[in-house]
Amino acid sequence: MKLTLQREFFLKALQNVAGVVEKRHTNPILGNFLFQVLPNQLVVTGSDSEIETRSQTPLESVEGEVFDITLPAQKLLTIVRSLPEGLNVVLEFEQGRCTLKAGRSSFKLSTLPGEDYPHIDLTQAQTLFEISQGDLKNLIQHCGFAMASQDVRFYLNGMLFDVSPYGLRLVATDGHRLSTCVFNHSMERVVPTQAIVPRKAIVELTKLLVQPEQAVSLSMAKNYLTLQLNDTIFTCKLIDGRYPDYNRVLPKFNDVQVQLDHQLFKSILQRASILSNERFRGVRLVFEHNLLTVHAQNAEQDESNEDMAIDFQGDRIEIGFNVGYLLDVINSLKSEVITLNLKDSSNSCLITVEDQSMQCQHVIMPMRL
Repeated sequence: MKLTLQREFFLKALQNVAGVVEKRHTNPILGNFLFQVLPNQLVVTGSDSEIETRSQTPLESVEGEVFDITLPAQKLLTIVRSLPEGLNVVLEFEQGRCTLKAGRSSFKLSTLPGEDYPHIDLTQAQTLFEISQGDLKNLIQHCGFAMASQDVRFYLNGMLFDVSPYGLRLVATDGHRLSTCVFNHSMERVVPTQAIVPRKAIVELTKLLVQPEQAVSLSMAKNYLTLQLNDTIFTCKLIDGRYPDYNRVLPKFNDVQVQLDHQLFKSILQRASILSNERFRGVRLVFEHNLLTVHAQNAEQDESNEDMAIDFQGDRIEIGFNVGYLLDVINSLKSEVITLNLKDSSNSCLITVEDQSMQCQHVIMPMRL
């Protein structure tokens, strides 16, 4: 078999699926890309057995008998990326070897049979709804930072997709904070569904959402979530577990509202973080008559104090937070004004924003300082 492709299209397909491939693996074939030839198209697949990405790229020509074959992922991607722009890439397969030619360059790579490559069955996938890539990416970016990483509560090492007739809600929490964002869109025929998508899948999916105006279709099949983006199909195995009831975490009686200038509050927290404790990263916020004071102190007795004027008439509130958690939320927001909803010094804080096209809520648990 002999394939001819344009270098730019070929490279894009390889990059779309490369992030899924594990550099360290127990099954050697999972370190390879799978090549499947269709009429005028080459389907390139990358998989780690939990996540699978398929990307199509046009073929200039095909010669000889067509069959499935796999090639070493990292080596192939590095070679194609290093080639000059504008070249045609020729792949010739024979006797367990692949010869790659482009311009005056020639490389020989070993191959493995395609029939041994693991597949995820997509024939039973049922479409849930469509959403623009830009909206889905915004939802993920407003919640993704709150996902746990390597937590023993495995169901927290991912993001909840909560689909209902009223829209799509994403939820992420690590037990110390919770972020949720909802895209309100009427989907009357949708059956309410919840799915926990693994952290790695969220990271790889975000890389694929590069065309904001283009639609992405979400489908479910058994314990898999599938997303169709243009010429790419992204599939991931879901986490089997019960996600915490986020409605019980959202504060119901935080009726003390404080509006803050986004950029000013952010810059004060960034300066306070310099002298916060390296391990716990705690800062103390003191709200009193028309004034907010941000205080930080570390084990070396270094201190930081900075004030900002606010509109606050209530009783004095002194509360501690992890400054990293606060900055994660603030960095995800685009509004000029953010609102802190408080109750007292011992209860969680709810952060909301004004004039957002999506309704986002962020809950941060207080710290004892």
